[in-house]
Amino acid sequence: MGDYIRRLLIAGLIGLCISLLFLGGKHPQATMIDGKEKNSNWIWPTEGVITDTYGSRNGKHKGIDIAAENGTPIFAVDNGVVEKSYYSSTYGNVIFLKHPNQYVSVYAHLNNRLAFEGQTVQQGDMIGKMGKTGQATGVHLHFEIHKMEWTYDKKFALDPEGLLGRVMVGEVVQASLTANEKKVLEASTRMQAESESSEAQYESYFVQEGDTLLSIAEKNNMTVELLQNLNGMKDINIYIGQKLIISKTVNKKYVVKEGDTLSSISKANYLTVEQIKQLNNLTSDLIKPNQFLTIPK
Repeated sequence: MGDYIRRLLIAGLIGLCISLLFLGGKHPQATMIDGKEKNSNWIWPTEGVITDTYGSRNGKHKGIDIAAENGTPIFAVDNGVVEKSYYSSTYGNVIFLKHPNQYVSVYAHLNNRLAFEGQTVQQGDMIGKMGKTGQATGVHLHFEIHKMEWTYDKKFALDPEGLLGRVMVGEVVQASLTANEKKVLEASTRMQAESESSEAQYESYFVQEGDTLLSIAEKNNMTVELLQNLNGMKDINIYIGQKLIISKTVNKKYVVKEGDTLSSISKANYLTVEQIKQLNNLTSDLIKPNQFLTIPK
């Protein structure tokens, strides 16, 4: 009888240990997508609070919204290649990644984009920062998943929870980065903070009669390629009244060195002497060493 009780106690302790093991943390769970059970190793694309889920707004919301502070890092959920990276009037700054499993992930309303068309990225790479560009009422990431390809009507859209796990509005999620990825992120964040003053701002430009893509690019100290990328353009055709997104560059301080002239400084910065004079309220071409000049960066 004593031996029987002892066996029951041992069995009970083993069962308790196993239950504690499974309660100790979240484990990868099998989820349903396309009617099939899958175990996904995808990570969440950012850290923040779930503010909206797939299928809300009478079924019109085809993604998941995650809110956090402006500039919060956005990560690639899995390895992939950047299919598109441009500015959209609805998505704002948006990136499309095509993954080996033939899914396409979409990252919208970014403050800025750090990955561009044709670029190969690894899971956990920072590809942008959270913002509220495009049709966004607040700072958040709008994240979508599509099977095979993204289409305007979003007919191939899938619930991201099928690959990322079930969540509810108000729940906090975070990307599961490795220790090495966190170190790389910290170093990258420091470097970007140091060069923050060189980040571009954006404004609208409406095409006028006689404009060409080249003339607009040169007028705004941009390349045609950058102008095309910002506007998702595949060719150089434009029309009068067309709205374009252009890069409005910020200024930097330049310290005049011995031997500098306004002509040499303007050539080095692809400006005219008159542009530098107007920006600095100069009435003559005379400058002197250690003088500070403001020039577009």
